Amino acid sequence: MQHKRHTNGNDNLHPEKHLMRLCEQIEEQECILASIPSILITLDENDRITHWNPAAANVFGIPAEQVLGQPFRQCPIRWDWEPVTRGIEECRRKQAQVRLEDIRYTRPDGNEGIAGITLTPLDSARPITGRVLLLGADITERRLIERQLAQALKMESIGRLAAGIAHEINTPTQYVGDNVRFLQDAMQDLLDLLQRFQRFLEHAKQGLVSEEQVAEMEEAIQNADLEYLLEEIPKAIEQSLEGLDRVAKIVRAMKEFSHPGVAEMTSVDLNHALESTLTVARNEWKYVAEVVTDFDPNLPLVPCLPGDMNQVFLNIIVNAAHAIADVVGDGSKGKGTITISTRKLDGWVEVRISDTGTGIPESIRSKIFDPFFTTKQVGRGSGQGLAYAHSVVVEKHRGILTFETEEGKGTTFIIRLPLQQPEQEAAA
Repeated sequence: MQHKRHTNGNDNLHPEKHLMRLCEQIEEQECILASIPSILITLDENDRITHWNPAAANVFGIPAEQVLGQPFRQCPIRWDWEPVTRGIEECRRKQAQVRLEDIRYTRPDGNEGIAGITLTPLDSARPITGRVLLLGADITERRLIERQLAQALKMESIGRLAAGIAHEINTPTQYVGDNVRFLQDAMQDLLDLLQRFQRFLEHAKQGLVSEEQVAEMEEAIQNADLEYLLEEIPKAIEQSLEGLDRVAKIVRAMKEFSHPGVAEMTSVDLNHALESTLTVARNEWKYVAEVVTDFDPNLPLVPCLPGDMNQVFLNIIVNAAHAIADVVGDGSKGKGTITISTRKLDGWVEVRISDTGTGIPESIRSKIFDPFFTTKQVGRGSGQGLAYAHSVVVEKHRGILTFETEEGKGTTFIIRLPLQQPEQEAAA
């Protein structure tokens, strides 16, 4: 007796239909990959290009047929190959995703562009194959907008502090002016006295000096108050020079903040940066707080974007002054304290900015780094200060920005910046 074999629907498909369905699936996958707007490139274990989507062809101006099957390093992309090559090696070595920020390249039209790239190991759950997926995008416009927004935020800060800065410049300018006027009067008295001495000397040479002329000379010296002038003129000059130094310091600090800054990491003295920030923000804190600094004199230079970090320090110091003002009012009955310290940790530099203000209520602690979140009254803050600080420290510098707070006691913001950025580590 013959037994019928049980079958399912798939078993009834002819091999041709299996092949057709497989072709349809491949075609659908290719369609999906082709529609992805991001750059998508895959490399095999020998660094040969196995996939090059239309977005890659469009961004780099290189058709897929020109590069498929070719060694990636021989691909005619005009960009900085060194960080890309290091990133691929790191991705394979660590079997982990690697992010490459701000890779500069030349667009097909000859203009400079900026790409952001993420490298991901393929088949990471299997034995290491060495295949790598490169996903990327042209972020030139985004970076341009970010720089424009950062510059606008700086100028907004400078504008908000302009009246106070003008006052800070006006005070030393006034006493420089007063001292110069005193020196002008003193110089006239000295010139009159010198002329009398000259005539007295001429008479003395001729042997014609009388007791009456000696008495007149003594009277002239007394009227000019020579002893007073000899004592006060050096002081007036010293005070004037101090005033000019003060104005120059404010102008230098203003220049640092108003300048767009460099687009690449540079080694920065954070102690100096904090001093400049305190100078610019002085009129914000001097009526309500005393500032105590505890700077590590041996603090190493830190790789960072100086203009961005200056803005971070400014935002946090101004926030500290406002928090203290909410407690002490105009400061006429006592001031609070802003304490700023720097120190080196293992592989990091830490900056602490503490205030004796109101503290942050528990209900809003999770929101303080959110864009546009603010508890300040209209006109006192845009809600961008701490969001910007978080973006600069965490995203741009791969650092850490946290805070410790206690209601009614105050808040400490803690900034930690790495002493080596990933590019530097790979090059070391």
